[in-house]
Amino acid sequence: MNAVISNCISYVKKALAEAEAGHDWHHIQRVHRLALRIAAQEKQVADLLVVELAALLHDIADSKFHDGDEELGPKRAVEFMSSQNVSKTQIAEVELIIRNMSFRNAFDGEKDPICDRLEFKIVQDADRLDAIGAIGVSRALHYGGYKNRLIYDPTIEPLRFDSKEAYKKSKGPSLNHFYEKLLKIKGQLHTQTAIGIAEKRHAFMEQFLNQFYEEWGEKPSWHRPKD
Repeated sequence: MNAVISNCISYVKKALAEAEAGHDWHHIQRVHRLALRIAAQEKQVADLLVVELAALLHDIADSKFHDGDEELGPKRAVEFMSSQNVSKTQIAEVELIIRNMSFRNAFDGEKDPICDRLEFKIVQDADRLDAIGAIGVSRALHYGGYKNRLIYDPTIEPLRFDSKEAYKKSKGPSLNHFYEKLLKIKGQLHTQTAIGIAEKRHAFMEQFLNQFYEEWGEKPSWHRPKD
């Protein structure tokens, strides 16, 4: 293993030792593994150091857990990479990937050129894959409990968001998050490898929701947010 990557793993493990379980080292490890899997199967050749560093550092200081501070994560990532003598070009690319890969950034329209880079597509796909399937269900419900949100309320419909700020302020029931984000992910992936992986995970979420409504005894009148 590359010494920089080995040092990065140690750094991230220590930094996230007390992190919320959906955004802890285990999440990072899964995203890292998925990113390497996608990179290995895609026809184009990616800069693996950029891919690995971005995957490992993308949640080093998630703004959700730092009072909305969107600068702290990129700052810590750059500081770590600089200490490891990573090239300035690679540091800049990793920083841009971290700044742009969040789902909420899609609501603001403008797209940074980094989003067209293969390395970005690989890391974003890996992160999004970890948000769906059985792991995604577990993470969504855990985060909802962490924020003391309702699991489900058939009278509260999912929302459509017109800005990043509106998305960040959402406090709806956990099951609404499936319609507001998770069920949309399969159609927003970039790489053929990730699209293939997503099929089974997406189907599991649909199955989970149907089983949940059956056990709850009341299915909502809505199945997708209103336009």
